Amino acid sequence: MQQDPDPSLCQLYPDKLLDARIGELRMYQRTTLDNRLRVLSATLPHTSSVSMLICVGAGSRYEPQELAGLSHFLEHLPFKGTKSWPSARLVSEAIEGVGGIMNASTDREMTIFWCKVSQLHFKHAFAVLMDMVLNPLLDPEEMERERDVIQEELRMTNDYPTQRVDLLIDEILWPDQAMGRDVGGSLESVAQISLDDVREYMERQYNPANTVVALAGNVTHEEVTDLVEAATRDWLPRESLNMEPVTNGHHEPVVRIEQRRTDQSHICLGLPGLALDDPDRYALAILNGILGDGMSSRLFLNLRERQGLAYEVFSSVSHFRDCGSLVVYCGVEPKKTKTAVQAMVNELHAMHQEVPQQELNKSKEYAKGRLLLRMEDSRSVAAWLGTQELLLGKVELVEDVIGHIDAVTSEDVARVGQRILNEENLRLAMVGPHRSDQALRKLLRF
Repeated sequence: MQQDPDPSLCQLYPDKLLDARIGELRMYQRTTLDNRLRVLSATLPHTSSVSMLICVGAGSRYEPQELAGLSHFLEHLPFKGTKSWPSARLVSEAIEGVGGIMNASTDREMTIFWCKVSQLHFKHAFAVLMDMVLNPLLDPEEMERERDVIQEELRMTNDYPTQRVDLLIDEILWPDQAMGRDVGGSLESVAQISLDDVREYMERQYNPANTVVALAGNVTHEEVTDLVEAATRDWLPRESLNMEPVTNGHHEPVVRIEQRRTDQSHICLGLPGLALDDPDRYALAILNGILGDGMSSRLFLNLRERQGLAYEVFSSVSHFRDCGSLVVYCGVEPKKTKTAVQAMVNELHAMHQEVPQQELNKSKEYAKGRLLLRMEDSRSVAAWLGTQELLLGKVELVEDVIGHIDAVTSEDVARVGQRILNEENLRLAMVGPHRSDQALRKLLRF
């Protein structure tokens, strides 16, 4: 196995205000085993917990359209039983029985299995988590029961307008491709996923060359590496499937309305954003903080505090390997829809201008503070290591991120605003009691 140099030898970021825990995270270590499995750990002696993640390069961007939801379906099945814990009850009790928590998630580019336990039980918990990935039973009867459960999950999502509008904005940001599809698939596609489909997909994607194991807590890298190596010595690497690349959609404003009898109009105004490794992502984070992240953001102060249009209004950014998005959401009384959309468009347009220094500084401190607060939790630290390593092949140190944030200028924010927030890229999705999109389409102008 190959062990990378200890990144703690890098030059320290000189800001004396950095929390001591960031110094601990700087001391993460990375080892690549002979089977190409990457193992990362961060020793956090201040915590009594250990969090562990197994990150697999399996998500909706690796699926054919006719099998949409395959990655998500597969994520559910290891919880139904493994070789050493052969039932759903035994799997859950193995973690909950020692006071731990366990879950999994699937997105477009990766699937994550994770658990968090006290340091006393981390070896036992890791054995359970690893057995779920290496030795799920994939019982046919359990799979059919879980198929019904997943279809109920899809129906539940469809019943919530806030979740439905999230799916609609993705569909018009990335039309007719995997990026724009529901990660869970559709009722029809889930109905035709077979056990052979699951096994074949798992054999390709769930292999050590396509997987990262990350642990954070009061453990040493040596004991973590020994533990992982012993559990995975017979796990052989394979060639993984290729991810579907993103393609550009429309080059003019687009409006999609799903008519429903709701008490609110649920509105998402979105634009294509930036990829995970784009140098402008730090400036975009600061722009988003000024625009709509938090109760002192422009959107919140305008639409809620000044105009009283909405209870909930915010913006968020998402980054993927080759694309991204910026999305503004709000829910308003239907008769106030046009006023709200116009206000949202105006705030986006205003981000073309340089921002006052006070706003810039506030957004920087907000971004840095939220990052440092997240790093107090062992699960967040493990996720920081595992997800970056899987998606980017490297881990950016927290103090380096803080340095990039501090370097953002008002000119950078305006430049990124002009780059991203363009009229032809505007996409408006809405769920509510509306029939025509004609009046709303006219509002999508700067």
